[in-house]
Amino acid sequence: MSNEFPIEIDVHAVNKLREAGESFLLLDVRQQNEFDTAKIDGSVLIPMGELRDRIAELESYKESRIVIHCHHGGRSMQVTQALRSMGFEKSQNMAGGIDAWSKQIDDSVPRY
Repeated sequence: MSNEFPIEIDVHAVNKLREAGESFLLLDVRQQNEFDTAKIDGSVLIPMGELRDRIAELESYKESRIVIHCHHGGRSMQVTQALRSMGFEKSQNMAGGIDAWSKQIDDSVPRY
């Protein structure tokens, strides 16, 4: 595993990637109703329970950075570990999830 891609990344680092125009997939693994309530622009929704059936959708990102988030970081850490075990070595969990994003980066994202 590369030290360049630790298993967790904080919301400030993710925001810097976005501001710098870095190419990465922001993967939201919450449920559709949560996504409808609050989302980060540009994120792609694949609920955790659908990941195995929809893994082909991520195949083109196998060599890319994937930042995974959920509400607080629990589900996304499970998904990050699963993706890494499938060879997605640049997968990273966004620590604190969308709740931390709302509190620290963009307060226009509703908290729930």
